[in-house]
Amino acid sequence: MKKLLLLISFILLCIWWFFTRSSIFEKKPIVCTTSIIGDTVGHIVGDSLSIKTLMGPGVDPHLYRPRKSDVVAISDAQLIFYNGLHLEGKMGEIFAHMQKYKSTVAVSDCLERNKLLQSDYPNIYDPHIWHDVSLWIQVVEYIHRQLCEHFPEHKDTFSNNKKHYVDTLIQLNEYVRTQVERLPNDKKILVTGHDAFSYFGKAYGIEVVSLQGISTDAQVSGKDISNLTQLIVEQDVPALFLESSIPSGSIRAVQEAVAARGKKIIVADELYSDALGDPGTTSGSYDGMIKHNITTIICALHNECT
Repeated sequence: MKKLLLLISFILLCIWWFFTRSSIFEKKPIVCTTSIIGDTVGHIVGDSLSIKTLMGPGVDPHLYRPRKSDVVAISDAQLIFYNGLHLEGKMGEIFAHMQKYKSTVAVSDCLERNKLLQSDYPNIYDPHIWHDVSLWIQVVEYIHRQLCEHFPEHKDTFSNNKKHYVDTLIQLNEYVRTQVERLPNDKKILVTGHDAFSYFGKAYGIEVVSLQGISTDAQVSGKDISNLTQLIVEQDVPALFLESSIPSGSIRAVQEAVAARGKKIIVADELYSDALGDPGTTSGSYDGMIKHNITTIICALHNECT
């Protein structure tokens, strides 16, 4: 009798496990690698589906190493969005291989290669596409199409949310362009820690100079600091810019080198290059981040800081 009761209990437990796990499977979240992608997907999805973002505020995606919890989230996800163009390092390669058995989407795949900026290495492109709002609008459209394909039951909600969001970004793109036009031509130079703002520079007409290359994994040499110092002195650059996701040591070293040459240069408030700010702050959303960046740039280069 005891054996029969144990058997029945075991069968009931298996049935319970099966149905509860099935329920979890039906509610698998969307996984996004960066906070920028997560925020963008969130604007389209709204409250329809849950989203898991792997990299939080201030996290450098170039150097990110997956945690055990990331592996669990990825394995449970129905749909994975990542940037691509080697932004996520080895993770990008893993996602590319996972396409055979898991729905993974590199959002940069929607952009024509002639729209991408070449890096210093053959067939390697600059991944920081979000700093050109017009390119990011194309990414939003692509993400929307992918969401509608995978979750057709929410298509109307996605389409309505996407339309409102794209309208916001069109206005944002024009706002950034208008703000840059306020700068005198001789002040349109942006000096940063690593080369994350080339798309911004190309789109809005600002020269961008940086210490490091596209990836923060590159090492800064004394020669790099010396060359940048020379350029700053020759072009009378008024400000250097910190970035939220990388250490400030190298930029501070440039400031000291410039001071040793008899010139004063300010270190402006930090820009958000590879990740959003904290949730609930202005820079905690994509459009808020872009507004923060352009305000900070204009403030420092146009001498409007109070």
